[in-house]
Amino acid sequence: MKPFWMLSILFIVIIVISGAGCITTQNASTTQTIDGITIPTTTGSPTPAEARQIAAAAYVYGYPLVIMDISKDAGTAAPTAEPTLGLAPINQLVRGAVTPTAANENATRLNVDTLYTFGWLNLAKGPMVLSVPAANGRYYVMSILDAWQNVFADPGPRTTGNGSGNFAIVGPGWNGTLPSNVTKLQSPTNTVLINARTQQNGPADFPAAVAFENNYTLIPLSAWGTTYTPPSNVPVNPNVNRTANTVQQVANMTPATFYDRMATLMVANPPSSADKPVIDQIARIGIVPGNPFDWGGMNATMQNAITQGTQDGMAQVYAASVNFPGAVTNNGWTTSYNVGTYGTNYTLRAGVALSYIAINLPQDALYPTSTVDATGIPYSGANDYVLHFAKNEIPPVNAFWSLTMYNTRNYLVANPINRYAIAPHLGNLTYNPDGSLDIYIQNTSPGPAKESNWLPAPSDQFYLALRLYWSQEAALNGSWVPPAVQTVGPATVTTNATTSAS
Repeated sequence: MKPFWMLSILFIVIIVISGAGCITTQNASTTQTIDGITIPTTTGSPTPAEARQIAAAAYVYGYPLVIMDISKDAGTAAPTAEPTLGLAPINQLVRGAVTPTAANENATRLNVDTLYTFGWLNLAKGPMVLSVPAANGRYYVMSILDAWQNVFADPGPRTTGNGSGNFAIVGPGWNGTLPSNVTKLQSPTNTVLINARTQQNGPADFPAAVAFENNYTLIPLSAWGTTYTPPSNVPVNPNVNRTANTVQQVANMTPATFYDRMATLMVANPPSSADKPVIDQIARIGIVPGNPFDWGGMNATMQNAITQGTQDGMAQVYAASVNFPGAVTNNGWTTSYNVGTYGTNYTLRAGVALSYIAINLPQDALYPTSTVDATGIPYSGANDYVLHFAKNEIPPVNAFWSLTMYNTRNYLVANPINRYAIAPHLGNLTYNPDGSLDIYIQNTSPGPAKESNWLPAPSDQFYLALRLYWSQEAALNGSWVPPAVQTVGPATVTTNATTSAS
């Protein structure tokens, strides 16, 4: 089950499907299904039914590429780095040196236990060298994604150790020579997103975490060994929409606009060789890398078929974003163990792309999510809950874990003690004498004796997200799953809640 904010998406799915009509069924011998998308096996000029099927597959296949490009344009529409807005020009880093609060609604599912650093790259201009400091016990992960939203590298203590490092991110076809102290990270595409998270251990640690984050640098290889200062007056494309939701921008695209942009992007961001069956089929309706999509040259019947196929594909993407294909639910917690690298799992890739512009590999961060209690009833502030970890059930991690509260709009929940997450590294949790841990999830304080373990809830519906950074094998193979959240009764009212921030 997905968070409640996705119910609105599900409503969109229903509307799109009803508007699209029934999908034409073809002889199974003339079609093939590849991880959720179905394409013909025939060749030559497609029939309208085949064109509709191909257009649907093309939409699912190309969705991550298109939304990545829209997000890149929006995220780089600034003359210089703007940390408060999370923007920076191409080939520059923006460091989010701020801990989010419930007032932050510029992005969904924000967490309060890491600092964010982002950087959009265009490797057509040459390799970029990313440098990181020695970890000194601080966890961080630099998830680096290609234009199709696959994580192809993730420098950090888990993968590259605790020392400092220099990493040259190079695009397809680059074959130059690197300095001896620089490690090559080969990107399959020229468009790249660096999505870094840096551990921060609460208010007292915040200055040190910011200082650590400020030691991340990004320098063109051509400037390596020089004193380099990123430009601060980069021209901004006035046609870029920085304010509209990127998901909605893609949803508003006409078939002509979507497939034309997709074809253009596939030149600098070439498809994988494993995608050949799909590439061969989408070429039958005019989606060819580098070629304009000739919508105006099609007759009305073919345009109608492709429009219907686009609606079919959109419905499939939105449905996949509500329930990620392959996700596993145990004890009311839903976990995806197969995200970050997708191969030919195009439907999962598209669903994740709609929900998250950049997700970590499960080995770097695992995200069990729960919307219901042990009996399957959705969470509500009208009840009090307890999440009990036995001593041998504490989340198995090599770095740290946290439990964050979100409202149904996917934002942090305002509360009198300004506590948005519970985690051992964020405050002094009180463990039971036997080593177990109880977390009290409710709208009002459970009282002074339990307040250190209180995760404040809103008065209405909410959901919970666990984060396991540098997950241990027990979490990755499913032998450990979070225990179910127990309802302990109707909400109680107390008068001893403190107003000091944790």
